[in-house]
Amino acid sequence: MIGRRGLIGTLAGGLLAGCTKIAQSQPGGALLETVERWNRAAQRAISKRTALAREFTVADISPFFRGNGTQNPATPAYDAHAAGQFADWRLAVDGLVERPLSLSLAQVRALPQRTQITRHDCVEGWSAIGQWTGVPLARLLALAGVRPEAKYIVFHCADSLSGTPYYESIDMIDALHPQTIIAHALNGAPLPIRNGAPLRLRVERQLGYKQAKYIERIEAVASLAGIAGGKGGYWEDRSGYQWYAGI
Repeated sequence: MIGRRGLIGTLAGGLLAGCTKIAQSQPGGALLETVERWNRAAQRAISKRTALAREFTVADISPFFRGNGTQNPATPAYDAHAAGQFADWRLAVDGLVERPLSLSLAQVRALPQRTQITRHDCVEGWSAIGQWTGVPLARLLALAGVRPEAKYIVFHCADSLSGTPYYESIDMIDALHPQTIIAHALNGAPLPIRNGAPLRLRVERQLGYKQAKYIERIEAVASLAGIAGGKGGYWEDRSGYQWYAGI
């Protein structure tokens, strides 16, 4: 018998597999938007949004956690940060906030932390279990004083694909979820570059492509319409991937 998580994942995978061709037509794009809205509503009707993703034990950790997508931004600025062990890296938290932040990696690590062992599910069909440590996103947003009109949180990244900066976004429900963290460590060690050093998103109720890497700016916004292609993420803009990738 297929469990709820497996059924949703299977349905999402099937939808994603055909997204690219469908999205090439204007009617197809409208259809995808309708399906995406249905999927998001279905996810939220089926699962309480405060429910936790399954957490595992140290014995379950995968022997190797592969990288995916960009595995090194390889820009002069990023290479310089990597050479200095990211001592000068700054994380901006701005947009619709009362108190914009600019935090060093040391300051991020000094904030209250959460460690969780969870499974990463990639849309390409592979999974891995890792132990993540980082600051809850809710803590950062509280420090910045996120304003009531903010509906989405956008993650701007240091990497780019085909010359286009990478970005992702989630809504405030997922942003305030206790397992949503800005991670700086994997399996008890600083994040490897292939896994998004120095900071990456872990939003454990969604598929892997939502887990933005190389984060340098977190922006609170009221709408996604004016950001890049307006669909809330690099792959959503270009390949018809669903914005809400719940599992």
